[in-house]
Amino acid sequence: MSTHDSREAIQAETRRYLMVFAALATLTIVTVSVSYLDLSIGLAVTLAMIVATVKGTLVAAYFMHLLDERKTIYAILGLTMVFFVVLMVLPASTIADHNGTTTEVAREVDEEHH
Repeated sequence: MSTHDSREAIQAETRRYLMVFAALATLTIVTVSVSYLDLSIGLAVTLAMIVATVKGTLVAAYFMHLLDERKTIYAILGLTMVFFVVLMVLPASTIADHNGTTTEVAREVDEEHH
C-alpha cells in the first residue's frame, strides 16, 4: 500500500468517526430538547429509550468496531437466543407441571373433605 493510499484510508476513517461524533452530539441535543417538552411519562421514556438505543448502536458499531465482527456477533447473538429460549421454557414447563400436580392434589383433598 502506498503512502497516498494509506493517507486516503486514514482520512476516510477520520471522516467516518467525525460523522458518528456529529450524530451522537445531535442525538444528545435531541435528548435534552425532548426532556423540556411536556410529554407523558410513557412517551418520554419511549423516546428516551429509542434515542439511547440508536446512540448505543452507533457507539458499539463504530467505536467498538463491531461492524467488522459480523460472524462473531451473529454467533454470539444466536447462542444468546438459544439460552434465552431455554431459560424461558424450563421454568414455564416446571410451573405448568407444578400447577397440574397442585390442581390434582387440591381436587383430592377437596373430595376427601366433602
